[in-house]
Amino acid sequence: MSKKVNKKRQAYVQKQEKQGQKVVLWIMVALILLALAYAFYAIHNMF
Repeated sequence: MSKKVNKKRQAYVQKQEKQGQKVVLWIMVALILLALAYAFYAIHNMF
C-alpha cells in the first residue's frame, strides 16, 4: 500500500511542477507584453 501511495504522491508532485511552470511562463509573458505596451504608450505620448 505504501508504494502505491508514494507513486500517487510522486505523480501529483510532478503534475504540480508542470502546472507551476506554466503559470510562471504565462506571468512572464504577461509582464513582457505589458512592458511593450507601456513603452509604445510612452513613446507616442512624447509627441
